[in-house]
Amino acid sequence: MRKLISMRTLLLALLVLLVPAGSRAQIAVGVSIRIGPPAIPVYVQPPCPVEGYLWTPGYWAYGDAGYYWVPGVWVAPPRVGVLWTPGYWGWSEGVYVFHAGYWGPHIGFYGGVNYGFGYGGVGFVGGEWRGGHFAYNTAVVNVNTTVIHNTYVNKTVIVNNTIVNRTSFNGGPGGIAARPTAGEMMASRESHIQPTSAQISHQHFASTNRANFASENHGRPATAAMSRVNTREAYQQGRIANGVKSGQLTPGETSHLEAKEAHISNEVHNDRAANGGKLTSQERAEVNHQQNQASKQIYEDKHNAKTDHAVQQHNAEHAREDHPHR
Repeated sequence: MRKLISMRTLLLALLVLLVPAGSRAQIAVGVSIRIGPPAIPVYVQPPCPVEGYLWTPGYWAYGDAGYYWVPGVWVAPPRVGVLWTPGYWGWSEGVYVFHAGYWGPHIGFYGGVNYGFGYGGVGFVGGEWRGGHFAYNTAVVNVNTTVIHNTYVNKTVIVNNTIVNRTSFNGGPGGIAARPTAGEMMASRESHIQPTSAQISHQHFASTNRANFASENHGRPATAAMSRVNTREAYQQGRIANGVKSGQLTPGETSHLEAKEAHISNEVHNDRAANGGKLTSQERAEVNHQQNQASKQIYEDKHNAKTDHAVQQHNAEHAREDHPHR
């Protein structure tokens, strides 16, 4: 495995040298794959929870167990006046390379990928900065206008295609054939801000949830979007992941807990879809009740007599290797 990762990193380093200097800052070194990511799933956008938050669309990232979905989420921008250019997978010299997203004064090239909710493949039509405040185009993005008042409606930006392309990568077999426009090239040369710590934390949480991996969900993640980073469901998944890593949870316990969390996520997804992306107060109370039960079950399973002996033995052996004189 170490040899494979090293070869991938070396190959990508060579690819970086072939990419124009203005685009190199967008490349996530160490992520080059020979199989393209799944299609962008169809999902309901949760309403913006706080005025000033901006939408960052969901995307497929890659981990040791393959592609996993990072849910779309509303986040606070690093400063006033910047917009989010999503990352994208691009075909280059026989492999798929991930070009990381960034914050900047203008929207750059994101592979022509239709992420939805204002990101139709070119630019962003879900809102705009007006002075020091962000105005939301409610014809495109989901905003609770009883809480957020800085809104407008522009339906002219909506493209009613009979066939929606959900392809999630640029170039290569079956990929999107889009190329950067002159404006996108100019945007790529502007000063950029890297993803915020909240965004990095969000991707990390996504990587700990087995249900996010395409090998588990077959391209249809149960939790495709969240209203904010570090929501309770993400925290619960982190607790489960820690239990698996430590060996406190057996495979059977893990499967049971994952199924319980997936059931809650599916209920939330269905309720939002039926209510225009919102949850009623009664539905919120029910979700909170179910999460309380799941939280109690996670604690009990992690502290009972059952353990994953193979994992704990593996951890002990690695500890002895790291500290041989203890």
